[in-house]
Order: sequence, then structure tokens, then C-alpha cells
Amino acid sequence: MENGYVLVTGGARGIGRAISLLLAEKGFTVAAVGTRPEDAVGDFLPELRALGDRNIYIRGDISSHEDRLRIIDTFYDRFGRLDILVNNAGVAPAVRADLLEMTEESFDRVLGVNLRGAFFLTQYAASRMVADEPGTAARMIITTTSISAETSSTNRGEYCISKAGLSMAVKLFADRLAPYGINSYEIRPGIIETDMTAGVRDKYEAKIASGLLPIARMGKPEDVAKTVYALARGDLAYTTGAVINVDGGFTLSRL
Repeated sequence: MENGYVLVTGGARGIGRAISLLLAEKGFTVAAVGTRPEDAVGDFLPELRALGDRNIYIRGDISSHEDRLRIIDTFYDRFGRLDILVNNAGVAPAVRADLLEMTEESFDRVLGVNLRGAFFLTQYAASRMVADEPGTAARMIITTTSISAETSSTNRGEYCISKAGLSMAVKLFADRLAPYGINSYEIRPGIIETDMTAGVRDKYEAKIASGLLPIARMGKPEDVAKTVYALARGDLAYTTGAVINVDGGFTLSRL
């Protein structure tokens, strides 16, 4: 099967960086999206381009309507088709506030990126993908959510709500796009070593040491990237709308 053209949002740091680099290493043509200017992404862009001279970086903010359109249009102008969209961009609350003290501003910001931004980016991308002539590459939308889609954290309720909504969006797109041969998958990471978890790493390490996870370590961005790669190469072609937990066994029911 041909390796296709992939757009990865939040693609220059953390989980997204690992996804972009692994897919590029495996022969996919990758466009990584991020909010920072090119000269602020460090060694990422040279690494990405070293894995394929067609790989690019697109600066854009998926919470912006104009940026969403420009991101997808730029991709199509460059490559002519989109095979795989990886919805990975996301933000955490700027302040972890108790549920009874959460502000509307924080709610709007988090949902504006994590849910509204991802949904409407997918909507526009999907409308263009259904018009493409199918090639030999697998076609799909892969969305990274979080164990917070089902797990309550009352000091970051807006984040949990955004991920729960995004989980349903995965199912909706799976249903709507299946007739076009476009699958939709949800990857649900657990506790992953990224910038987002750096401030509470000691708390998580202590919980893991006390038996929180069957696989007793924090996850790596590469753990998620390898799961994306398994999907991207078409290994789960007869599956859509599925949730794949990459969580060290967090969701496993145990006595």
C-alpha cells in the first residue's frame, strides 16, 4: 500500500512531534501544523525535512476560522490531496481551577481549540477529502483525545468536557465518512511525558509508584506515535469509530 499525505496538527511538539517524525521516517509525506513561527520550533523542522524534502511546516491556530481554511488549502495547494488527518492539537487550562471556580474564559479557550477547532478543521478537511479520487493509500482521520474523555478531574473540567465531546465527534465522522472509504479513529492517551504534564509529573509518578497503572511508567510520545503508524499503514482497515487506549492499562478494571 502506498504511503500517503498526512497533516498533523500540534505536530511540532510533544506527541505531535513524535507522530510527525515517525510517519516521515516511515515514508509518509508530512505537514506539521503549529502555532509558533518556523524559527521558534528549534531542531524540529530540520529533523522533519531530513526525513523527506517534501515535508513542510504550516503555521496556524486551529481555533481560528481563517487559519483552519488556510491550513487545509495550503496543504492541498502543495500536495493536491489529503489521505490522513491527525487531530492532535490541544491545550490544557492555563490555571487548574476547581470546577466551582472555573471561568467562562478558560472554558471557551480550551473548548475553542480542543473541540470546536478540531471539529471544524475536520469538517472542512473531510469535505475536501470526499471529493478526492481514492488512491492506493489508506484514508482516515485519527484523533488523539485523552483518558480525560471518561475520567473526571474536577480541577480541569473544561479539558475533560472538550475531550468527551471530541470522542463523540470521532464516532460521528466515522458514521458519515465510511461510505467514502475514510475511517475515523480515536486514540486515547493516558499519562504521557509532555510539556502538558511536566508541572504535575511528581504527582503522577507518585501515583504510578502506588499502583495506579499495570504498566508502571509514564507513557512516551513515541508510544502514541507507534499506534498512529499502525493505523496509518492500514492495519485496521475493517475498523472505524474505535477507541484505542494508549494508557498503560489505566482503564483496565482490576480488583
